[in-house]
Amino acid sequence: QVQLVESGGGLVQAGGSLTLSCAASGLTFSSYAMAWFRQAPGKEREVVSIIGSDGSTWYAESVKGRFTISRDNAKKTVYLQMNSLKPEDTAVYYCAGRRTLRYDVWGQGTQVTVSS
Repeated sequence: QVQLVESGGGLVQAGGSLTLSCAASGLTFSSYAMAWFRQAPGKEREVVSIIGSDGSTWYAESVKGRFTISRDNAKKTVYLQMNSLKPEDTAVYYCAGRRTLRYDVWGQGTQVTVSS
């Protein structure tokens, strides 16, 4: 059974930090590109950061310099370290994986709330 399970969300004050984790099972994790998406209330889902199977990374401009994505293939886990959090980072964060062009494996999401 292919599964992604996020954890690490919560309530934090502006300027604070959180680290999200996404544990994978049932898939060849090392061959997947992994991404973090987020969806704020009333807004469309947006991609936050991507890490390729080769370890290459990409960040949305809104989080560049504040967020860091990483992966541990031995633990089948992808992380998102979030620093200097802002109220506009408040959203449900999802991890997703793909081997082809489409992200076809999704987690259930974890809520991140940043208070001002």
